[in-house]
Amino acid sequence: MPGNQPFWREKTLLEMTSEEWESLCDGCGRCCLVKLEDEDTSRIHFTDLSCKLFDVGTCRCNDYENRTRRVDDCIKLTPDNVAELNWLPATCAYRLVAAGRPLRWWHPLVSGDPRTVVEAGISVKGKVTSEAGFTEDEWESHIWRLPKAKASSCRD
Repeated sequence: MPGNQPFWREKTLLEMTSEEWESLCDGCGRCCLVKLEDEDTSRIHFTDLSCKLFDVGTCRCNDYENRTRRVDDCIKLTPDNVAELNWLPATCAYRLVAAGRPLRWWHPLVSGDPRTVVEAGISVKGKVTSEAGFTEDEWESHIWRLPKAKASSCRD
């Protein structure tokens, strides 16, 4: 019956309001990490370096409205491009909803608490540093395996 499910289960990404769309972001910061693509295999490697606009303390962009103008390779997520972006982490809510899969237990829309992203080990908060001050030649030495989420909440 319509109306009994959360909006992300009832609507497609295209049908969502801007507020609903923005609320899908769990604030993990993984998409704001510098990524390197292996030329031979096309495999994406994440680094422990974040975009120069990324606030490593809040896991949010310091200039969200102007990010695509200020950072040449910043890609604005849209309902039309989410499915094609192979660098979006498997845990990304946009990717999950586009594929018809449920959000994870730690997503703030499910848990009701934005801290669960950090508690689950998904957030990059406190784990990365800004790319500012590093040259592209140094990026490869910062390749990093994204941490896996904890299986369930261990909250006190």
